Amino acid sequence: MNVVLGVGGGIAAYKSAELARALMERGMRVQVVMTDAAREFITPLTFAALTGRKVITGLFNSASAEETLSSAVEHIAVAQDNDILVIAPATADLLARLAHGLAGDFLTTLYLAFTGRVVLAPAMNSNMWAHPATQENIGILRSRGHVIVEPEEGLLACGTTGPGRLAEPERIAGVVASLTLHGRDLEGETVLITAGPTQEPLDPVRYISNRSSGKMGYALAESASQRGAHVILVSGPVDLADPPGVDVVHVRTALEMHDAVMSHLDQAGIIVKAAAVADYHLAQVPRHKIKKTAMRLSLDLDPTLDILAELGRKKGDRLLIGFAAETENLVASARQKLESKNCDMVVANLVNQENTGFEADENEVVLVLRTGETIPLSRAPKREIADRIFDQVLKLRLALHAAQ
Repeated sequence: MNVVLGVGGGIAAYKSAELARALMERGMRVQVVMTDAAREFITPLTFAALTGRKVITGLFNSASAEETLSSAVEHIAVAQDNDILVIAPATADLLARLAHGLAGDFLTTLYLAFTGRVVLAPAMNSNMWAHPATQENIGILRSRGHVIVEPEEGLLACGTTGPGRLAEPERIAGVVASLTLHGRDLEGETVLITAGPTQEPLDPVRYISNRSSGKMGYALAESASQRGAHVILVSGPVDLADPPGVDVVHVRTALEMHDAVMSHLDQAGIIVKAAAVADYHLAQVPRHKIKKTAMRLSLDLDPTLDILAELGRKKGDRLLIGFAAETENLVASARQKLESKNCDMVVANLVNQENTGFEADENEVVLVLRTGETIPLSRAPKREIADRIFDQVLKLRLALHAAQ
């Protein structure tokens, strides 16, 4: 596997040397490309010594006219000869230039010519990372299908503490390795995924909902799509961009989610029910806003349709994956859900833990299988958890085919 490692100009550039080594230890051939700013923090000689290859530092570095002509089209040759482009650190400036197609040096010109997978590992000051411009650029790059290895929290070079520190080289290398390992292993599958919360109206301005952000379901949709599946994502109301290459059906209520899922059921071979659907709703919603008074207000709530249970009854030879968000008795509750809903696997997580589960960017789950196995997945970004879930789904699919 041939990898281009693009190094941006930030103090985290020194970690790129560790990343180059980590990629090579996984059997990858690494071509390093440095921006001018990166050379202020680390020398090309360091990368040349590590990789045993010439480090590319500019569009026009050669001495002779013949060599200059060769270097003028070198970005095309590098783009054609490599499978994955990794940029770490990806500075705020680099992200902006990539998002808007500005090609003023070798790395950004290479990016425009590159047709393979792109992995971006941002690193910058916390305020720069949180700035709307940076987040808009990240959204643009995600919409192109690029993998973003989000920065970690910690002490930054500016002396502040917060999000913005470059992800650890081993983590970035692991993400790159997962892309080479999985390839298009879901090619030919149609995967139906639900994500996010539902909103059950109480009157024209109020509703019942929950804390689900949809991040886990959207990570699953992105993973399945990048692994070659046709993905149908039925999403409740979330503040997330539609994953690239995914057919997204936006719904609001549990009933709307039920109807959307059932209307697409015949197309799917794998169903992943990651949405946090409301358990109760107000059957008769008032036409006008409920006015506040000094009196206690009581509402009669009815159960919503149990989408997962209905899927369990109708699944046939499909694979059905459920989710269980619990606050106690994690494995026992997930096992009970698996049996009662006729699932093949339940992904269970404790939602009362800090910085995982609802609204968080990371998760820590246990996979409970119909075979009786329980497989813990340690805390990791939700995108990585999604890949590991589909690794297990594929094993279940193979076992199902073998049994038929």
